[in-house]
Amino acid sequence: QVQLVESGGGLVQPGGSLRLSCAASGSIFSINAMGWYRQAPGKQRELVGRITSGGSTNYADSVKGRFTISRDNAKNTVYLQMNSLKPEDTAVYYCNADLRRNQWVAPRDYWGKGTLVTVSS
Repeated sequence: QVQLVESGGGLVQPGGSLRLSCAASGSIFSINAMGWYRQAPGKQRELVGRITSGGSTNYADSVKGRFTISRDNAKNTVYLQMNSLKPEDTAVYYCNADLRRNQWVAPRDYWGKGTLVTVSS
């Protein structure tokens, strides 16, 4: 079994910061890209940021310059540093990992259960 567990969500005022973490555990052979997605009420899930195993990153235009994604490959953990938060950043944030459970199977996507981020005064 593979588990992705997010932490670090909560309530923050506009302009504030939060740091999300997501640790992958279980039977893992290798992890390719890891990323963060979010889903606001009544909206579709959207990519926030993604990072490859080599450290290349890409971000949604709406978060560029404010959010930073990073990862610790030794800990199978991905982070999302969120600064200058806006009310429109309010959403459930989901961790995603494209990983392989062993050398004989193809990589596939795994998802965490999500952590709620609320930006409000």
